Amino acid sequence: MRKKPILSNVTDIATTRFFNIQSMDVEFSNGEKRQYERLKPPGNGAVLVIPMLDDETVLMIYEYSGGTNRYELALTKGKIDDGETPLEAANRELIEEIGYGAKKLTYMKSMSIAPGYQSSETHIVLAQDLYRESAEGDEPEPLEVVKHKLSNLESLVYDDDLTEARSIAALYMAKEAIKRQLSD
Repeated sequence: MRKKPILSNVTDIATTRFFNIQSMDVEFSNGEKRQYERLKPPGNGAVLVIPMLDDETVLMIYEYSGGTNRYELALTKGKIDDGETPLEAANRELIEEIGYGAKKLTYMKSMSIAPGYQSSETHIVLAQDLYRESAEGDEPEPLEVVKHKLSNLESLVYDDDLTEARSIAALYMAKEAIKRQLSD
């Protein structure tokens, strides 16, 4: 049976606008002790949204990514503001990033990114029954919105512009969820 380790001496060793780098002492149930470091983002987590124009067409964006220093093909995403639920944040991000809102939002699951050293959590949301609506967001430039077919997913995931694992996993989840919806 797994027994959670005991954390002590959790200390912020560096802080940026996006992350706190923390050091922590970890004591395992067998008495072994280690020091870990982790990135702990401030805030309430993030959302990643799969906007479906219809049962087959997903809307994706090209957005500049500082980590790779290039434009990446990805799904709509963003942080959850104070007082927002993940579904509210998902709809807000859709409206700001792609110019659509959703009448139907379905929470899929939460995902982590590199849980060995990051504590961030991303809530995956399927957005359907879209309608046109826009609002100004925090993007430094307009985002390019592109359409892709879920029937071409197997080739899409090998597109050199689509490298984000969360987006790839979410696309497969959406394809399966829509398949189940259509068979019910």
